[in-house]
Amino acid sequence: MSWHYAARIWRDGNLKPHRSGTFKISKDPAFAEKVAYIVGLYQPARWRCVLSVDEKTQVQALNRTQPVLLVAFATTEKRTHD
Repeated sequence: MSWHYAARIWRDGNLKPHRSGTFKISKDPAFAEKVAYIVGLYQPARWRCVLSVDEKTQVQALNRTQPVLLVAFATTEKRTHD
């Protein structure tokens, strides 16, 4: 099978096996309230300054905390953010 034939099948079926996404599962019971607070920081306000800092600059994740979710029809592979 040629590369062009495989590419045409992927394109015709809208298949994108090279794409992947991330997901996060939180066990924190106050997660929704915390998200609402953080999202509220980014809402326009006249005298608000929001700073974002990456706290772990030299950390390399060698293993995932959750297994990779299997690819389903019309969706991408999903893996955890960490």
